[in-house]
Formats: sequence, C-alpha cells, structure tokens
Amino acid sequence: MSAEHTDYFHHVRDASYFEMPFVHSTVSKEIFHLPSIFGFQITKFMVMQLIAFALAFLIFRGLAKRVASGEPVKGRWWNFWETLAVFVRDDVVRSSISEPHAHHDDDHAGHGHSHVEYGHPGVVHAYANAGQTHVRGHLEPELAAVGGHVLGAGVDAHAAGLQSTGTHYADRFLPFIWSLFFYILFCNLLGAFPLFGTATASTSVTGVLALSVLAVTIGAGIQQSGAVGFWKTLVPPMDVPGIGGQILKTMIWMIELVGLFIKHLVLAIRLFANMLAGHVVIGVFLSFIAATANSGLLWYAVTPASIFAQLAVGALELFVAFLQAYVFALLASIFIGTAVNPH
Repeated sequence: MSAEHTDYFHHVRDASYFEMPFVHSTVSKEIFHLPSIFGFQITKFMVMQLIAFALAFLIFRGLAKRVASGEPVKGRWWNFWETLAVFVRDDVVRSSISEPHAHHDDDHAGHGHSHVEYGHPGVVHAYANAGQTHVRGHLEPELAAVGGHVLGAGVDAHAAGLQSTGTHYADRFLPFIWSLFFYILFCNLLGAFPLFGTATASTSVTGVLALSVLAVTIGAGIQQSGAVGFWKTLVPPMDVPGIGGQILKTMIWMIELVGLFIKHLVLAIRLFANMLAGHVVIGVFLSFIAATANSGLLWYAVTPASIFAQLAVGALELFVAFLQAYVFALLASIFIGTAVNPH
C-alpha cells in the first residue's frame, strides 16, 4: 500500500484508471487512464463487468454447442461448468420455486391431487423418467390419482399410470438466475487477479442486481396474482372481524411492504460487504509490512507472517466468491418463489 495515499481503501474503490505496481499514482493516472466516450467516463469496474460478460458468453456458448450435439459433455473444463449449471438449476431454482397454487396437504388426496412422501422410490423413478433430477416432497405438475392412491410401497410410477410433462415451472426463471449466478461469480473471481478490481465490491453494481431481482419478483407476483392481487397477498389470511381487524391488516401490509424492499436492499448490501471485507483485510495485512519497514528486525518477523496471512485470506476469498454467488442466487429464487406462492 503506497504511503502517498491517505485513503487506505483506494485499492478497493472504482477508479478511472488502472493503478500499476512500482508506478507513481500520478503516472498511472496519465498513462493508464481510461477514455471517456461522449463525455461518459469509463471506469475500472465497468471494464471488469465487460470482461465478466465476455467470459460468461464464451464459456456457455461453447457449453451450449456441446450439449446441443446430444452427446455427453466431455472434458474436465466443460464438466465443471455443466456441474455448476445443473447445481443451480436443481438445488437452487427448482428447489425454491414451485408450481403456483400447488396443494401440499393430505386433504386434497381424495380430490384428484396426489400426496407423495419425500424419498419414496417411486418418486425418484417418476422424476428420473420425467427428466427431473431434483426430488421434492410433491411431484409437480400434479399427477393423476389411480383409485385415490397414487404410490403404494414398491409400486412403479409408470405402472401406476402417472403422467408428467417433463418440465418444471421454475425453469422459466432459470435463465435469469443463471445469469445472476455466473455474472456475480465471474465478477468476484476477477477481483482475485492483481491489478484488477472486484465490481461486486461496489454498491452501484450490487444495487442494480438487487433492483433486477425486485423487478422480477414483483413481475412474477403480478403475473400470478394480478396487479392488485399481488399487493393484497402481502397480508396473510386472518379471521379478525371489525375495525380492529382492518387496522391490524393495514399495519401488517405496511410492514410487509417495507420488508419487501428492505430484504432486497439487504441482498445488495450483503454481497457488497462480503466482497469488500476480504480485500480490506488483505490490504490491512499488507500495510503491516509498510508500517514496519524502518523497524529493523521487526520487519523480518512481520513480513513472512503478513504474507502468509494474505495467502490464507486470498484462498478464503476464492471460497467466498463462489459462496456469495450461490447465496445471491438462492435468495433471489426464494424471493421469486414467495411471490408466486404467497401463502
């Protein structure tokens, strides 16, 4: 960390230039300054986001071509990205967003709705044949009942006459969640490279991502329940008569409305804070070396310890890069799932 900086967080902030090692900041600003286009200043984080977009486009265009061929995807590189994509699909999106108005209680069993216990062998078989790799407590779309009982012990799903479309309701949101996950992941990982920057360590970036989730959440809710009905669903059904009930419902509606926006705000802050914190800690450990530069033997003790600490935090940052992309995608899926299934 250069002694010329009074702002000790300059290395994690956005800038209009790339700061080079062993080069005075004034020289870096002049030589490595990013251009303005029609008066619009290009910044380091903008470049990082373009690189993240390019990486996602190139990698998944190549993966899509291999999947479209009908042959199993081969190669550790392509298998790695396919595994991540399938994980997000099955364990994030499909597990968080279910069919709207799905019935999940035993009372519907006598009305043509099937209640299936989680982990039943027939359920696994039905999902495998329907192209579903994620097993949940209930099959969606609803399966036709046979004689009022769908799956008996050891009964094969197809023998029971079950029908399935082979698609999942949540898949309509899959491109959006995939885009969020991999875009955030690439932005996070780029920050681990020297001279680069972590765009997701900026509230301007995470704020827009959270706003996009809010827009999709409200849009999905309105599409499912109607423009007025969605906002009504913010209040759970309550059997409280009289004016007291109306006051209570109004208060709860206001709390839930504020909560809807707050939880998306927290979504942005969580990602920003976690990505910023790691770089700040690395900067602090690095500053110990500069602080003891004129301390004689103390410098020789502090320097290796500081370097080891930086390497440890750097390794942790790689884990956090994947973790925060997962958390953001999971919470976005949960918010959308709550909007289409409010009660």
